[in-house]
Amino acid sequence: MTRFALTLEFDGGPYMGLQRQSHGPSVQQAVEEAAFAVTGEKVIMYAAGRTDAGVHALGMRAHIEVEKPLAPFRLMEALNALLRPAPIAVLDCKVVTEDWHARFSCLGRAYIYRIANRRAPLTLERGKAWQVTKPLDAEAMHRAAQILVGLHDFTTFRSTHCQSASPLKTLDRLAVRREGEMVLIETEARSFLHHQVRSMVGCLALVGMGRWREEDVVAALAARDRQALGLNAPPDGLYFVRAIYPEA
Repeated sequence: MTRFALTLEFDGGPYMGLQRQSHGPSVQQAVEEAAFAVTGEKVIMYAAGRTDAGVHALGMRAHIEVEKPLAPFRLMEALNALLRPAPIAVLDCKVVTEDWHARFSCLGRAYIYRIANRRAPLTLERGKAWQVTKPLDAEAMHRAAQILVGLHDFTTFRSTHCQSASPLKTLDRLAVRREGEMVLIETEARSFLHHQVRSMVGCLALVGMGRWREEDVVAALAARDRQALGLNAPPDGLYFVRAIYPEA
């Protein structure tokens, strides 16, 4: 068996998420079906993280194992040919050792959330960003974001369906900046709770709109209660950017 590490880019709009779902199409299903068509083998794809329905990826890492002798470039080309016209692309493919695991070897994960801060309807960015029409104060959002950096109980910011054993997470980075009409929120951590990024973004947006102050973010975090959450941002603007491994 040869283990191949894949780097995937995808538009999450048409999918119920990355992981296989019984109630709709997934990115995992599409890649596994393409791999079966290439190899004739039942292949299971393991990924660095899960994404919800509508969430995108710029550099999701994953791995598969196959018996058929294939060069990484040929496997990548074959998978891309079979995935078309689905909005999924294999950006890179390489052989890794059998002890390398896309999920368990991962030391950190990075996301970016894109807010289109304008009044005009979205056209090219529709489904690729969250549109907020009220002006946002990105500097105020960044200051409030620093409250959430570090080790905290993120119960307020986790979905009620989250399967994590503990609400305790260490947030390594949460930064907000503006680029023209786009407000970008970048975050990194070893791992995240279900809906944690979207929940943090929603509350920061309330700060940017002037509806919340920094004290409200402190109170929401301290409440350790999902009912204290101000707003859960939609999936449209969320992108998995990269997975961090020891060799990086």
